[in-house]
Amino acid sequence: MFRALIALSLALALSACASSGGKVSRLEDGARADVALLETTDLHANVLSFDYFKGVIDPTIGFERVATLIREARRENPNHFLFDDGDTIQGTSLADYQALAERLPCTQELATYKAMDVLGYDAGTIGNHEFNYGLDFLAQVTGTPFAADGVGTNACKGPAFPLVLSNVFSARDGKPLYRPWLVVEKTITAYTPDGSALQVPLRIGVLGFAPPPILKWDKRNLEGKVTVLGVVEAAQKYLPELRAQKVDLVVAVSHGGLNPSPYNDDMENANWHLAGVAGIDAIMLGHSHDTFPNASNPKSRFNNMPEVDNERGFVRGVPAVMGSFWGKALGVIKLALVRQDGRWQIAKDKTFSQVRSICAKDQDCVAPDPEISRIVDAEHRATMKWVDTAIGQTEVRLSTYFADQGDVSALGVINAAQRAFTQDWIRSERPDLADVPVLSAAAAFKGGFAGAEDYSDVKPGQVTIKSAADLYLYPNTIAAVKIDGTTLKNWLEKSAERFNRLDPQSAEAQALINTRVPTYNFDVIQGGLSYTIDLSRANGERIVKLDYAGKPVQPGQPFIVATNNYRASGSGGIPGLDGKNIVMSAETTNRDVVIAWLKAHPTLKRGDIEASPVHFAPLKLKTPATFRARAGQADVANANGVAGAIRELKDNGDGTATYSFSP
Repeated sequence: MFRALIALSLALALSACASSGGKVSRLEDGARADVALLETTDLHANVLSFDYFKGVIDPTIGFERVATLIREARRENPNHFLFDDGDTIQGTSLADYQALAERLPCTQELATYKAMDVLGYDAGTIGNHEFNYGLDFLAQVTGTPFAADGVGTNACKGPAFPLVLSNVFSARDGKPLYRPWLVVEKTITAYTPDGSALQVPLRIGVLGFAPPPILKWDKRNLEGKVTVLGVVEAAQKYLPELRAQKVDLVVAVSHGGLNPSPYNDDMENANWHLAGVAGIDAIMLGHSHDTFPNASNPKSRFNNMPEVDNERGFVRGVPAVMGSFWGKALGVIKLALVRQDGRWQIAKDKTFSQVRSICAKDQDCVAPDPEISRIVDAEHRATMKWVDTAIGQTEVRLSTYFADQGDVSALGVINAAQRAFTQDWIRSERPDLADVPVLSAAAAFKGGFAGAEDYSDVKPGQVTIKSAADLYLYPNTIAAVKIDGTTLKNWLEKSAERFNRLDPQSAEAQALINTRVPTYNFDVIQGGLSYTIDLSRANGERIVKLDYAGKPVQPGQPFIVATNNYRASGSGGIPGLDGKNIVMSAETTNRDVVIAWLKAHPTLKRGDIEASPVHFAPLKLKTPATFRARAGQADVANANGVAGAIRELKDNGDGTATYSFSP
């Protein structure tokens, strides 16, 4: 009995030592362990490798294929943690079906989370697009009845993994919407200096961050309901609490990218600065729909960024990763830990990050995990039935292949719909504005950023809800702003930054498009406007002619511009557009506005779409400007009346071609 008591006491003592947080006395200095931090980010509800807009399998996207990579990475790395970086629940027709068309009941789990639960995530955070469907829906599907106006109090079915958000708070009681930090503890295999294996606990503290500009981007859903802290301020607020839990490492799961510009608390991509906060050991990046590290790409934005190692994946000495978007890849940080001074420290010379793509360059893609499609089959089938609902016919091919060059076949439909809705609203609600001209602004959400298939293209024939979703990708709500002629010109100048400055004297080939400006920030404004862009001029001086109804626009001339809640709230950096000049903010989504307009034009003809307002000042270039777009589509540009010569120069072999454009 006495021996048994001694043995039991010794076992309890050893157990207590092994679970004492960051100080494990059983491990000598010099012990080591390898740990993999796995990341998905910006899944945007791409659960399956399926393009709902085209109704076809797309093997280059999809969580079901990332799941295969996750299982492989776990086999390679027995010590592992899996995190999701946000923008998870919105982005496909599957998401819209469950949120808008047939809102799922409180007792059912969102299809995206059902699929993720198969892989057993350790934690996730909330991105900006999580807020697009409103706080009540977000609270429901995440199983978190936080205190905010308009949010239900029922605890609904959420994901099986915890969500962490350190910088968004309820305006009602000042408390975080989600837990601001979390400790995940797992038993890992470590090795003593003599090579003996040992099972020990590893405690990882987790912080989560959404981009602070959510208050502007989703003003309608969030104004007066939540408050937001800057990423750095939130980290400094909660790190002491988290470190007090005797964690071994702190991982920041931050939905944002890298921007080394001077910091401010509203910074969208603040993680370069977050890496400088003492106590952050690793950062999971996202939001930018990019890949980090990515030194193999000579055009990577991270190549020349100060204090950034784009080959091994370090930001200011902190290991970091950004695993692409839409389920195209898995982010992996391979941490080499060494025991020093009684605690785990990162051996930076043996630590590195990598992004594992689901497809090789030759389009050889990994097989999907069959369990994922099985578990969301019912939701997938219901979505397919919904998106195939017919709403009309079109005689015009509506595409965004050449939206930058002036093809408004797709944008013209959006602008016509938004303008008609706003004019009807003014007649009903604001007759005092009846004499103010109504314009409309729209941009191509799908402009080739994600590859050769990333364009809207509705061919002549039947128009369905799927077609409308292809034209208008996001669940924005319609809004309108009252501006003057000066702000209108500033708006168009900002949009024109989409183009590089062209030098007529250069004998070298010149790229037409400034890829640093996303296509969704190139607004085309219609409603009786005509404007000319001189691409030989510097930014801010390119709109050389701006007419309304055939007459020059005057600086103080009033206009109402229909747009979406994102742009109306000030996003896009347009001078004079700050959310204070909103005159209409409706509950109706822009997509529903487009659907209603298409139903009112059951056979869409070319005459129903206003001609392009965009003109380019003629330039006598020695060599035509070039750009990339989907291969084999030059006839679409010609059919849709693009001003200026477009000619396909070379098929790039990846579904894209290099085209020339002569303004």
